[in-house]
Amino acid sequence: MEATSTNLGHVQSVDITEEMRSAYLDYAMSVIVARALPDARDGLKPVQRRILYAMHDMGLRANSAYKKSARIVGEVLGKYHPHGDQAVYEAMVRMAQDFSMRYPLVDGQGNFGSIDGDAPAAMRYTEARLSHLAEEMLADLDKDTVDFIDNFDGSLQEPVVLPSRIPNLLMNGASGIAVGMATNIPPHNLRELVDALVYLIDRWDNLDEVGVDDLMAFVKGPDFPTGGIIVGADAIKQAYTSGRGKITVRGVARIEEGKGGRYRIVITQIPYQVNKASLIERIAHLVRTGRIDAISDLRDESDRRGMSIVIELKRGTQPRKVLNQLYKHTPLQTTFGVQMLALVEGEPRLLSLKRAMVVYIEHRREVIRRRSAYELDKARKRAHILEGYLIALANLDAVIETIRRSPDAETAKERLMERFHLTEVQAQAILDMPLRRLAALERQKIEDEYRSTQERIAYLEDLLAHPKKVLQVIREDLLDVAERYGDERRTKIAAQATGEIREEDLVQDEPVLISLTQKGYIKRVPTRTFRAQGRGGRGVMGHTTRDEDEVILLLPARTLYTVLFFTDRGKVYSVKAYQIPEAGRTGKGVPIVHLLPLLPGEQVTAAVPVPDFAAAEYCFMTTRRGRVKRVRLEEFAAVRPSGLIAITLADDDALGWVRLTKGDDEIILVTERGQALRFHESEVRPMSRQAAGVTGIRLHPGDALAAMEVVEPKGDLLVVTAQGYGKRTPLSEYPRKSRATGGVRTIDVHALDKIGPIVAARVVQEADDLTLISANGVVLRTKVRQIKRAGRATRGVRLMNLQSGDAVASVARLAAHLLNNRTKGPQAA
Repeated sequence: MEATSTNLGHVQSVDITEEMRSAYLDYAMSVIVARALPDARDGLKPVQRRILYAMHDMGLRANSAYKKSARIVGEVLGKYHPHGDQAVYEAMVRMAQDFSMRYPLVDGQGNFGSIDGDAPAAMRYTEARLSHLAEEMLADLDKDTVDFIDNFDGSLQEPVVLPSRIPNLLMNGASGIAVGMATNIPPHNLRELVDALVYLIDRWDNLDEVGVDDLMAFVKGPDFPTGGIIVGADAIKQAYTSGRGKITVRGVARIEEGKGGRYRIVITQIPYQVNKASLIERIAHLVRTGRIDAISDLRDESDRRGMSIVIELKRGTQPRKVLNQLYKHTPLQTTFGVQMLALVEGEPRLLSLKRAMVVYIEHRREVIRRRSAYELDKARKRAHILEGYLIALANLDAVIETIRRSPDAETAKERLMERFHLTEVQAQAILDMPLRRLAALERQKIEDEYRSTQERIAYLEDLLAHPKKVLQVIREDLLDVAERYGDERRTKIAAQATGEIREEDLVQDEPVLISLTQKGYIKRVPTRTFRAQGRGGRGVMGHTTRDEDEVILLLPARTLYTVLFFTDRGKVYSVKAYQIPEAGRTGKGVPIVHLLPLLPGEQVTAAVPVPDFAAAEYCFMTTRRGRVKRVRLEEFAAVRPSGLIAITLADDDALGWVRLTKGDDEIILVTERGQALRFHESEVRPMSRQAAGVTGIRLHPGDALAAMEVVEPKGDLLVVTAQGYGKRTPLSEYPRKSRATGGVRTIDVHALDKIGPIVAARVVQEADDLTLISANGVVLRTKVRQIKRAGRATRGVRLMNLQSGDAVASVARLAAHLLNNRTKGPQAA
């Protein structure tokens, strides 16, 4: 039996690798060109263009009635876009959302979704029509301004691109993911874009001289529909220059003070493309997990008037700190990745701001040229007919006679052409002309129309002959749309701000008191905790100390300062003031060894708050035995965690005081037995960190240093004794002497047995506040002006009433500039 052969046709062997590569490239280019990327000329993807064109074809103008979205989607699917109905509907919905599009192109009626992420209603419920701006994009479409191509089945034609009187690519932006590439173009303000485009048009002959800085004088940055704040201008410039960059966007929030000293944060704008409901859920999650513990209530009060997310804070909370935490841990601050990728001549191109504008202007030049050529051709044809009318009117009786004597219309047409030298078009128009146009008034109208048509022809011919005049037409069109549709910028730009949230950004800058006890307990307390009292007051409890523990250091600073801690062994450690745990007025604090790696037996004896390391030139140090030393402050700018050697000490000496100086200051040293020596710091040359220093003051037997201060103009020297006595004496009463001398008296030495030795001395100003703290932890805050001025050798008056067995431990000056929230460095303790 003979086997039957099967005709398989032509079989071609191909390499599967090459076939996969070829097929995938075809697929990738289809997605890139026909689906995901916008055209740089009109800023639309194919599906968006087809939706607008279909609505235009349906007659859905901005002033017409709405039509069901399902009908529009069906029109688009059946005629131009053979894909899923949901894909078309979602594209139309986005063009109608005022929180997605800076300038919506579709005017929707019904539920088109919300900024909370709510889905739009089904297309059978919603209705839509073109917006006024969409009509501007479609203007002159019927004047041969753009090319048309066949639709998917060849039965209809659709535009390749829209004429677009508005710069839609930059105005509304675009986003899309293709194969191997993606685009993410931010929206911009129409008025700003028009101003920049006009600037370019005015300098069209010198485009190379126009830089991104010139354009950014008009286009400040993206303008998102949801507002917000763009942080930093450098990222904007980078994106506009290269077409790629990252822009940090923050929401807008205000801090309101409520009842009982409570604060609330009200968020009124959120970053672009952030889901409001998800943002609220994220904040709630942070509260539940304890990441943010200062929020007591969270609610959404948004309504038709605008967005309002209210965050109630607990009493005593720093609202700025919480707001910074929200910026750091929630989408209230996000990054918008700019990728200005669009199709130029059918190929994907990464565009700079200038290039995107130039492409748009070139597109409009072509549109105006084609429109003018179309209108010129139409005007010439009309003028030709009008010329025939005028010939007929000039020979009216002869024309009527010719027509009357002709047996039929065709013969009449031929006779008219032959007798009056008319073209076929003119002869046919004369035959079609109604008799009413033979009236005198109608004749005048024909003559006027012919005259205006000739003027229009001359204008169009001149326009086409002079490209610069085409640019002026584009300029006028742009100014017209900006005048009619432009609005104010919604997104603010914080040019000097930074998007990076550092640890310091989460801390409120405020004046604080840092206290340290003899047994090493440290804490930070806001200065507002202590109210000012009169001289001789009993004070309030400021520090609960452990048994036989004494406060030895009270330091005014600000939370963002760097604090240098110097120990009795001559070492220095560095921490930020906000890193010191905050405690209540009567709290014990925490052991300082939790902050500093102190050696056994090592104690902190001095501390210096540093606003920044350019605020002073030197650190001036003094030991208990009267040795002094000057070191450049910059040597302590980078203290390692284990500390640095600040001074080399003798076995029987200890580092006691450190102050910041500027190189031309005067120093005053005060001893426990009442001697004071004033000298210029230049008498102590700058030394290395390891140096031991030189003699500062000559001490009498049994005496030791009690204080070291920097002299201030118009200042007083305040001295305080162990029994709570004190006085202030003008610094002018202390003569300047040489280093290593004995100095002059600053207290009544005969009263020392009663008032006690000097425990502290401070240079003060009239407007300063003063805080005294006793060994038992009692704090008194008073005004310097309430303390009596007295001579050098007097004993002073009682400043603080002490209980039996108690004594003054330390004194801190609260400088007036510190209380007034200025940035000048305070005095150290």
